[in-house]
Amino acid sequence: MNLTEQLKALNEFDLADLDLDNMGSWPNALKATVMVLLFLLLLGAGFYWHIEDLNKRLAGVEHEEQSLRQDFEKKAFEAANLDAYKAQLAAMEERFGALVAQLPSETEVPGLLEDITDKGELNGLSIKRIDLLDEQAETFYVELPIAIEAVGSYHDLGAFISGMAGLPRIVTLHDFEIILSDGAGPMLDMSIQAKTYRYREVDDGV
Repeated sequence: MNLTEQLKALNEFDLADLDLDNMGSWPNALKATVMVLLFLLLLGAGFYWHIEDLNKRLAGVEHEEQSLRQDFEKKAFEAANLDAYKAQLAAMEERFGALVAQLPSETEVPGLLEDITDKGELNGLSIKRIDLLDEQAETFYVELPIAIEAVGSYHDLGAFISGMAGLPRIVTLHDFEIILSDGAGPMLDMSIQAKTYRYREVDDGV
């Protein structure tokens, strides 16, 4: 059967007579048309899923590109400012060294206690007690609390507190308590806790 006859048979075929269970009885032109439509449908579906997969991969590559670009920009900025970072690091190390130098070592603590006593007596105070309390270990340093009890006038106490700031070592003052002295004259009893610090070494057993 030639093409003309097939087309004529297709035109004369009544779709109402279409038997889905017996496709072999369909005209060849109809079977070819259905096959072409199925082929195009499968081709379109496959193309769609392939394109969808490519789009997902493209989105992933674009995201990775953006991340790499940001990482590159960050590293380029750091590289361009490397000399400035080195200068800042050197300055920080210098400042850190200067601060550590202000922290007494274990062998210098007795001398610090003498400095505090001398500072009190120089300002007219009577030192009743100055004791080194138990050390308190922190992450990077060791805290050395010192209990101080002294008697003196209001101005003497003020001069002593101000003079503590002039010590060559870092000393902070805490827990003030000032009451009238039982002795004669306008004297005051002061109880205060001074704290100094030393750098905690890696092998420090505290």
